[in-house]
Amino acid sequence: MADQVVLLDFWPSPFGMRLRIALAEKGVQYEYKDEDLRNKSPLLLQSNPVHKKIPVLIHNGKAVSESLIAVQYIDEVWKDKAPLLPSDPHLRAQARFWADYVDKKMYEIGRKVWTTKGEEQDAAKKEFLECISVLEGELGDKPYFGGKTFGFVDVALIPFYTWLSVYEKFGNFSVEAEHPKFIAWAKRCLEKESVSKSIPDQQKVYDFVLEMRKKLGIE
Repeated sequence: MADQVVLLDFWPSPFGMRLRIALAEKGVQYEYKDEDLRNKSPLLLQSNPVHKKIPVLIHNGKAVSESLIAVQYIDEVWKDKAPLLPSDPHLRAQARFWADYVDKKMYEIGRKVWTTKGEEQDAAKKEFLECISVLEGELGDKPYFGGKTFGFVDVALIPFYTWLSVYEKFGNFSVEAEHPKFIAWAKRCLEKESVSKSIPDQQKVYDFVLEMRKKLGIE
């Protein structure tokens, strides 16, 4: 019996993009369902009753929530193609550490950059660029975070590149000017079809955030 795979997602979500990229890397066909987060579907509420959040991967009727957990699940189930996590236990632990670092830092700091002003925004910008600096240090001279091949940390981090113009325009700074190695890594990832076809254009995300700011009453 063929696998039935459904992805409950919301197109600008960097967390959902992780699953889209992982599924594309593995060549898995799936049904994509874009959720209205103000009017969540019964399927989403039933599939993720604890957090009630996207993304949710539904594989043969069984739901997997939380993006990094779902990416690891995808890697374990469809293990014959494009492994995302290394086989060495220590390297796997390192990859999970850095993916967790991305999870704990990028979204919340980035959100502060486009939702705050003055000193609070200045502090968020500083912290955001420090975070990029730390990640750039871990990348070193490797083409990808895992080494020569695109892997788990790359999948966790590259979706935030789609939000970069949001952070830069509202924060009035340039990541490329300060961290060219990070941007070179991002462009290398975008050369992969699994990435470029799975993530939206930066301008589209920026336009979405402009609307969001209006709704939040941020001028």
